[in-house]
Amino acid sequence: MAQRVLVVGASVGGAIAAITLRGLGVETVMLEKELVKAKPCGGAIPPVAFTEFDLPQRLIDRKIKYCLMVSPSGQETIVPVAGSVPSDDDYVAMVRREIFDGFLRERAQRRGADLIHGQLLGLEVNHAGVTARYRSMANGQEQTIQAAAVIGADGCYSPTARMLGLPQMPRAVAIQERIALPEAQMARWAETADLYLGSEVSPDLYAWAFPKCDHIALGIGAGPRYTAHAKRLLSNLKTRLGPAITGGQLLLREAHALPMEPRKHMAFERAMLVGDAAGLVVHTSGEGIYWAMKSGQLAAQTLAHFLDVPSAANLRTYERIWWQEYGLMYNFLRWLQWWGYGNERQMEVFTEMCRNADVQRLTFDSYMYKQMAPAPWLVQMRMTKDIIMAQVRNYLQRRTPVRERLGLAEVS
Repeated sequence: MAQRVLVVGASVGGAIAAITLRGLGVETVMLEKELVKAKPCGGAIPPVAFTEFDLPQRLIDRKIKYCLMVSPSGQETIVPVAGSVPSDDDYVAMVRREIFDGFLRERAQRRGADLIHGQLLGLEVNHAGVTARYRSMANGQEQTIQAAAVIGADGCYSPTARMLGLPQMPRAVAIQERIALPEAQMARWAETADLYLGSEVSPDLYAWAFPKCDHIALGIGAGPRYTAHAKRLLSNLKTRLGPAITGGQLLLREAHALPMEPRKHMAFERAMLVGDAAGLVVHTSGEGIYWAMKSGQLAAQTLAHFLDVPSAANLRTYERIWWQEYGLMYNFLRWLQWWGYGNERQMEVFTEMCRNADVQRLTFDSYMYKQMAPAPWLVQMRMTKDIIMAQVRNYLQRRTPVRERLGLAEVS
């Protein structure tokens, strides 16, 4: 069997896996169904991704220096994007996936990875290797490819995972519109990204307004219970924004699914899953781009090391390293989503909590460097005091939600 690796999916996770494999001298083939339309996405990336993966700054549309949190009642908290030690990397990068993904895919090809424009139809994995059937998007013909192993980087609905016999994951939905605005209105978001909380825009996640080069991306995320209401939630967000987007021109409406939980296992005999296919989207923020890239890199490094004996036991080294490194962060963000988005009073508390300077510092230390920032006991006590006071304020007296002033229907 050929000592090549098949990477199904050539978006960020798949492209990084291919780049990593080629850097280790492994013959690599990427199979990608869609080469024109990019995955719908908010497009927020931490600066550490640009240094870790040697990415050019020209891929960045805007550098976000402030985050505006807006509670269900309209309370606003402006959070500066800054860690404990000021640096030039105090920002959140906003990118367009069609530009970002295309760059990574082309880099993989320049490094020697082959790219097949095709749709995976079947996958057979046995002790001898991997045989994949695919349909060529160029001529519609069915063809086969053989490899020593396969990496599934093919998203939340992962055909690779399905063909390995794995169950579907619980999914959230995100729907987004790209709206072109006059320069004067875009100035409102020159260095600021907005997050909106409230059951009329997202009962269990959040809504956003993220600026790109020449337009604003407005979107909502909603868990499995609310996917049928996604269009209404997005419409309510646009009503909440009101004059800020009046006169804007709709460029595109797009939607996609997000995995809600990581898979129990991400590696099997001769097969591995990365990114959304492995369920590696973090709670609270829904961030997935960096984690797809990092998991693609780690999976590729592990596979290259064990390519002569790609057993499940060997390839699950990838899982062990991953959860040793990032398990604490994933578990904390799962808890934070449950605590902060559980109901609208908690959303008010969450918004007020973000005014605490220690919370701001710890949040962006963790976000920008992808390590849980330590909190000394005195800092923990200060944060706990502010949180308790916010709990008392918001549970003793209900704040009037914005939707009641605007006449919007609550989604429940």
